[in-house]
Amino acid sequence: MAFTGNNSISRRLLSSAALCAICALHGAASAQDRSAADESDQDGPRRSPSTIVVTGEGLEQPAGTPAYATREIEREQILAAPSGRIEDVLLGVAGFQQFRRSDSRSSNPSAQGATLRSLGGNATSRALVLLDGVPMADPFFGYIPFNAIAPERLAGITVTRGGGSGPFGAGALTGTIELESADATTLGPVSGRALVDDRGETELAATIAPQLGSGFAVVSGQWDRGKGFWTTPKDQRADASARAAYDNWSVGLRGVAPVDAQTEVQARMLVFRDDRTLRFDGADSASEGQDASLRLVRRGEWSVDALAYVQARNFSNVVISSSRFTPVLDQYNTPSTGLGGKLELRPPEMAGHQLRIGADYRRASGTMMENAISAFSGAITARRRAGGTNSDLGFFVEDDWTLDRLVLTGGLRADRTSIADGFYRSAEPSGQLTIDESYADRSDWTVTWRGGALLRVSDALALRGAAYSGIRLPTLNELYRPFVVFPVVTEANAALENEEIRGFEAGLDLTPTEGVRLSVTAFDNRIEGAIANVTIAENLRQRRNLPAIDAQGVEADGSIELGQFGLAASVAYTDATVDGGNTAPGLDGFRPAQTPRLTGSATLSWQGGPGTYLAATLRHVGKQYEDDSETDVLPAATTLDAVARARLAGRLSLVLRGENLLDETIVTRNSGGSIDLGVPRTVWVGLSWGL
Repeated sequence: MAFTGNNSISRRLLSSAALCAICALHGAASAQDRSAADESDQDGPRRSPSTIVVTGEGLEQPAGTPAYATREIEREQILAAPSGRIEDVLLGVAGFQQFRRSDSRSSNPSAQGATLRSLGGNATSRALVLLDGVPMADPFFGYIPFNAIAPERLAGITVTRGGGSGPFGAGALTGTIELESADATTLGPVSGRALVDDRGETELAATIAPQLGSGFAVVSGQWDRGKGFWTTPKDQRADASARAAYDNWSVGLRGVAPVDAQTEVQARMLVFRDDRTLRFDGADSASEGQDASLRLVRRGEWSVDALAYVQARNFSNVVISSSRFTPVLDQYNTPSTGLGGKLELRPPEMAGHQLRIGADYRRASGTMMENAISAFSGAITARRRAGGTNSDLGFFVEDDWTLDRLVLTGGLRADRTSIADGFYRSAEPSGQLTIDESYADRSDWTVTWRGGALLRVSDALALRGAAYSGIRLPTLNELYRPFVVFPVVTEANAALENEEIRGFEAGLDLTPTEGVRLSVTAFDNRIEGAIANVTIAENLRQRRNLPAIDAQGVEADGSIELGQFGLAASVAYTDATVDGGNTAPGLDGFRPAQTPRLTGSATLSWQGGPGTYLAATLRHVGKQYEDDSETDVLPAATTLDAVARARLAGRLSLVLRGENLLDETIVTRNSGGSIDLGVPRTVWVGLSWGL
């Protein structure tokens, strides 16, 4: 895969990833040899190979985690997603949202920000998404490459709502989504799936997960492609209108090997490519990436979690005029690089105290390269470049104090954030500069905190409360890249400051009997300096820091298991309003863009014998507004999805999936009456092996 303008980084990344994988696999083989030698050594102490157990996981969740609003998603729920996509799994957590209602087949990749507590409003992630401890957000844009994350590779997901601390906590403005990869035992030696839908679109995936000595390896790949559905309503289509075609693939390699009985090394590599067409012929976008990470985890009296990662990403996008249907902008290259790591130390527990001490670092650099094109002549009218470097060095300490049925937890972070090397240049086709702006470097220290308490009143009832603060840096995209969704132009703003959240919450967890669980949380959050696209003239917006977004709400999650039947539900009501102040006084009291008041989902399931499963999911998203001025409405939508899996023979199963079975009209974009639609009724059929 070529990365124009970033080839040397890509080559170094591939070399590093290959080395990581080789080291991990070599370690597994070496561990096997050492174990065999130990067993046969008659002169020294004998050690059974079974004493070495690798998990492929990070350190255990701290004892204080349940003091915050936490939701666990198990593997069975992950595999039951009707669309087979990770964002569909996360939609089962009320309050989770992307910028738009579209999934990762029919939206622009740069709009795939992940947010919790319905505090959206722009396309950048306000929630921290981690895969095996590694932040997944794109270094330039801040979006999450959902298509590169295959649900069947995961063992579980932990969602923690509310401002975060701990490792990489500076990105957890509205919460943290932790994705944990499955090990070889969970995956089985070979697994895969092949499906086709009623439009002829296909999904293919396969995983090989051999045990290697005392360790294991996982090699996986997936490929999804299709002509897509019509996102443009029939009465608004033109000759140039196109279906939302997509073609994406990813390949993952993971190796886990023991260093000794308490220590393991984990290496991971992910390569992906995602091509889409939206709205018009020629309106093509592509995102691609090469990620690699190396992690050392030691469990024992002194526990250690050390992690290093590198990401090479790229993005391209062509904008088509909605009146002449010719290209007006070719953002042909946006290479970016993410570097980072963390070191976390947990000393021995003393007098009920579990201490976590550590540091983490993230650096994002990138450059946008685009050409403005005349819609009339097709000639290039301007050549533009923009970019910079953002970094964050953080130090954190957290303590969980267990006092019988009471757990007290608290943490502090100190972050040195830096915005540097920012520039924006525009040149005539000949190369003559017409705009040449460089922005002053700036940096600052910010201290954030969180604390909570969990009281287990009885085996059936736990009460909890928490308060927190947190920050998020503006992305390179927000700082330097203007964009057009015709006819609206949105300007960048190199003067943007960090977003900061302060909030508190209280809740209860009820487990009155086996198989019944209910969790309710009331919260009050305030995001100061919230970055939003603010209308400043007709068809003209600019990214600006609003004085604040205030949000109060209630979240509830519950489940019931009665024999073979199960019911899981989640609902969130969020009353969010804008404090416009002097920045946008006309927005005072308005609801933030793309923010529904009510979201909810409920899944009824039946588990038959091995490999037999039925489930139906009813999901509702309330009315929301396209823009900050509450002009264009996205009506409420209620959808019904279903999935069925029946064992045919051995590990082979028949799979049926249905999306939007009631064929609800889902409006995903409304710009002055120009509308985009979400997925229509779609039925899938196929086979799976070992899933």
